[in-house]
Amino acid sequence: MEKLIVNAASREKRFAFVRNNTVEEIIFDRPEQRSLVGNIYYGTVTKVLPGMNAAFIDIGGEKNAYLHRDVLPSYVLSPERSIDKEKKSVSSFVHQGERLLVQVDKDATGPKGARVTGIIEIMGDNLVYMPQGRYVAVSKKIGDEKEQLRSLGSRLKKEDEGLIFRTSSTSATQEEIENELSILRNQYKELQENAASFKKPGMIYQKDTFTELVLESVMKMSSGEVFIDDLSLKQHIQSKNANLKITYYNGNENIFTLHRIEHEIDKALKRIVWLDNGAYLIFDETEALTIIDVNTGKFSGKNDYQDTVVKTNTLAAIEVARQLKLRDIGGIVLIDFIDMKNEKDKRYIQDTIEKEFKKDKTRTKIIGFTSLGILQLTRKKTKVSLSEALQEKCPVCDGTGRILSAETVAFRLERELLEHRNSEAEAVLVETTQAVKDELAPHLEVVEEWLQFKVYFSIQSSTTHYYVIKQFGNLDEIAQKAGESY
Repeated sequence: MEKLIVNAASREKRFAFVRNNTVEEIIFDRPEQRSLVGNIYYGTVTKVLPGMNAAFIDIGGEKNAYLHRDVLPSYVLSPERSIDKEKKSVSSFVHQGERLLVQVDKDATGPKGARVTGIIEIMGDNLVYMPQGRYVAVSKKIGDEKEQLRSLGSRLKKEDEGLIFRTSSTSATQEEIENELSILRNQYKELQENAASFKKPGMIYQKDTFTELVLESVMKMSSGEVFIDDLSLKQHIQSKNANLKITYYNGNENIFTLHRIEHEIDKALKRIVWLDNGAYLIFDETEALTIIDVNTGKFSGKNDYQDTVVKTNTLAAIEVARQLKLRDIGGIVLIDFIDMKNEKDKRYIQDTIEKEFKKDKTRTKIIGFTSLGILQLTRKKTKVSLSEALQEKCPVCDGTGRILSAETVAFRLERELLEHRNSEAEAVLVETTQAVKDELAPHLEVVEEWLQFKVYFSIQSSTTHYYVIKQFGNLDEIAQKAGESY
């Protein structure tokens, strides 16, 4: 049973896809975090880097976008501008200050700006139109009709144009495809006219990403039910898939809470994921890669150890594929399965996870097991992960999950005080936490003997352990201030 729960009645729009009572995907759309993928900009080249074979483009945002030489627009790579263009660097084709139409194909992440392409794609129901694509392609999901569609595309397109036939094109007539191509050409012409009026970099086309993603999921559902809290979506959904039952909900309780999706979101943000047999996974996301550790936990099995290992790893492989999709984790992923001695078992686990990833629309490449038994894979990253979208770095630990211990801070205080030993001061006032004072207290008499002056404390509450040397002075003055600060 397939269900789509759409929560579009507030500024933050969300939907969840559920299959057999298991949440497989949750999509968020926030105004301040809206994906830029698919948006088209009129940008200015700010820097050309021959060593990277790339250029940076000002598209009007906080960070400049990154454009690689291989995805420059064809009018830039035209024969008039270069001979033997394949061997020349990016500086042969673009220069600082040049203005280009570019489209975002990967959102900004961390310190990196968005990645853009000069090969513009305009999406239709049956076609993807590329004004400078220069090739014809057919969806991999289309079978026997591939050659027929390629032939049709070659006849319809102009020399510089490119076309990609979407899966839905198999049920469209030639007349419908020709009409759609004409509409898409006109859309691109309007974009060019709008760009001509721009005096500075900026966006000239913004995708309604949320509605598109909802309809994309709707078209993949063979049957089932869609629950919505915004009636404006009903007609769009019906036009894409008449087989689905649409239920409008207007109750007071949020539709995600009603269907327990909020609970699933909370679980997807946790570091530990429990499996049905008592084993568990640990997810550690870093900027460079994601590491997943598989542990047997409470599961001891009923037969021999290797049987327990294979059963646990099988459940883990299935859940890892679901979690990567649910959390929208991309980039390099390393999975530390429980050690398997038998190569046949490793092959079985790899086949299991490959089978699960076939259900994922995001491209994933399974590299295989390393000599240490760690499975390597890469999952295409086009937008921020669930944790990046919903969470921010802890201001206390700066995202590390750790802070300096009270003992460490106490040792640092001791060392800094020793730099002032044998000074003319009779006492010092130190602002710190109770835990740091408690670490130093048993040794304070010895420390004061080394220092040849008294140490007084001003205790403050804090989420982190710290100290500040506030003042050196005579004994009565510092003692009085220490007393006032309690």
